[in-house]
Amino acid sequence: AFWVEPIGMLLPDMPEFLKEMMKSLTTGNIWINLLMVSILAPVCEEWLCRGMILRGLLARGHRPWLSIVISALFFAFIHMNPWQALPAFILGVIFGYVYYKTGSLKLTMLMHCANNTLAVLVTRVPGWEEAESWKDVIPATPYAILLAASVIVTALIILAFSRIRLERSSGNMDRVPSLFGSDEA
Repeated sequence: AFWVEPIGMLLPDMPEFLKEMMKSLTTGNIWINLLMVSILAPVCEEWLCRGMILRGLLARGHRPWLSIVISALFFAFIHMNPWQALPAFILGVIFGYVYYKTGSLKLTMLMHCANNTLAVLVTRVPGWEEAESWKDVIPATPYAILLAASVIVTALIILAFSRIRLERSSGNMDRVPSLFGSDEA
């Protein structure tokens, strides 16, 4: 999510009513916030977007890359605003790729939970309550270094996942197909 943030900065400022609505998700009782944002949202959203939509598209023989993009678009849409939709789409592609490569909905739920938990906890850091982005709280040089490092780590993780070959128990596939499918499909 850290390296996706600069993309969101390309959008115009979020309307004040939407800022207040978003703020209400991360303020108040921390335990209720963590339950709703860090546990219930990831479980429900991952079950729907990766468990139902992505798995369903893959089971019907759709190309993996197209299935991932469609499920990520739906993930972006259910966030109901462009300021969340753009980063949600990119995260949805990553979560979809991880699900496709591992077949683990638990793993995507854990990744989603970690992302949302960080968002809730950051709003609790004194002095960071009004920050709209990491750039507001991290000086320019460390921000650039962290941004580059997060892109590199993400690329390395994706590379590692691209080497994972799992047996599939459903369908007629012996192994996980390539991301772009085969010409036989």
